[in-house]
Amino acid sequence: MNYGYLTLPSASIPVSREVDVLVIGGGAAGIAAAVAAAGGGASTMIVEQRGFLGGMGTVALVPAFCPFTDKEKPVIRGLGLTLIERMKQACNPDYRKEYGDQLDWVPIDPEVLKRVYDDAVLESGVTPLFHTFVYDVVLSDDRSSVEGVIIVNKTGRSFIRCRYIIDCTGDGDIAALSGVPFQKGGAEGELQPGSMCYLLANVDRQKFNRFLEETGDTGQLHQTVARAMDAGALPEGRRSISGLAWVSDYLVGVNFGHVFGVDGTSAEALTRGAIEGRRTAGRQLQFFRSYVPGFEEAHMVASGEQLGIRETRRIQGDYILTADDFIAARSFPDDIARNAYYIDIHLADSKSQMTFNHLPPGVSHGVPYRIMLPVGIDNLWVAGRSASSDRAVQGSLRVMPNCFSMGQAAGTAAALALKEGTGSRGISVAELQRLLLEQDVWLGEHFVPAVEDSGAKEEVPE
Repeated sequence: MNYGYLTLPSASIPVSREVDVLVIGGGAAGIAAAVAAAGGGASTMIVEQRGFLGGMGTVALVPAFCPFTDKEKPVIRGLGLTLIERMKQACNPDYRKEYGDQLDWVPIDPEVLKRVYDDAVLESGVTPLFHTFVYDVVLSDDRSSVEGVIIVNKTGRSFIRCRYIIDCTGDGDIAALSGVPFQKGGAEGELQPGSMCYLLANVDRQKFNRFLEETGDTGQLHQTVARAMDAGALPEGRRSISGLAWVSDYLVGVNFGHVFGVDGTSAEALTRGAIEGRRTAGRQLQFFRSYVPGFEEAHMVASGEQLGIRETRRIQGDYILTADDFIAARSFPDDIARNAYYIDIHLADSKSQMTFNHLPPGVSHGVPYRIMLPVGIDNLWVAGRSASSDRAVQGSLRVMPNCFSMGQAAGTAAALALKEGTGSRGISVAELQRLLLEQDVWLGEHFVPAVEDSGAKEEVPE
């Protein structure tokens, strides 16, 4: 409901910072973007609305990293692989023993991960600013570039001036504020549901495993969840648990069920989703205690600060990555990453069906640089789940390992643009690819570097 409008008087606000590269959003994409930009010699700042970095992995307590491999080898390398390995090394010996060689579905210890991310940005020379929202963007007179952003925090309102800016908000907030066209959701505006993830302590993993062996149920508890739903102990919906990630034998992260109809770009919807999500988590806790051996004394020690959000805006970029590109495992002259994660579109309501589409083991597709370039703006990159793709591919690109890759490429590109004195579209793509390869990014067995002045417009069959 709109209660009318209020006209505020004009005001002068201080310029609180001037930087080469400004990264907005401290999730996986933002962390990688900031570290890469600073590593390339750019003065870099990262702005995050919470008091810590990590995005969905720490804010929403998503319990595990999605796969880094194509089931045969790691396709996500570079900074993403470095950071997950640093998290493992910072965990306790039992954790390292179990997950030291694992790269797919690695459980997240959120408190350890927060410190790992803090250290990574500080060691690289990035200036972090937490507890801060972007209120608006300031565009150049011709509206072709972002001159900086107006921020709001406990200190007040101020302006950060930047030469380049990377939108890692996950929702394309900076791009949308800059007037970039975008799509959101499906043909009827439907959005994938959110999930309230949480941590359960005082559980008995050995007893739980014996229960699985004795009943023949799976780790996703298909039979047990279906039985509980049929008995009314759980609401109707997906008849399995999305994920149990065992941080230790007595502590497990849980991704279970959905909260429908939540638009992650609406504060009102997020508020409703948080309340409904906590209620749902409480009901799920009772299910675990009553139906799942090993969870009789389970205690919820934390739930997500917000609902885990899978889908909001997808910006319109210079290229839109499509389901056909995914299925054909296409490569592109301007590839900056590879992706092998399956298309994973969650049901829009309790009666819908989920969509999965897997590539064969050992197969991946290219992620072209152009999907991070929003139309009409020359100094802005959009990295992460709001990059330019159709809805199906967004269901694959959205996960944290891919966000690391896109963020690293965007940060490296921004530092390169600074050195070359050009905009996002003026850089040497071949030089960007060379720099990424030096940073241990993997661009495929049959990678062919970009040819300058080709425009990088045509795909190359794998």
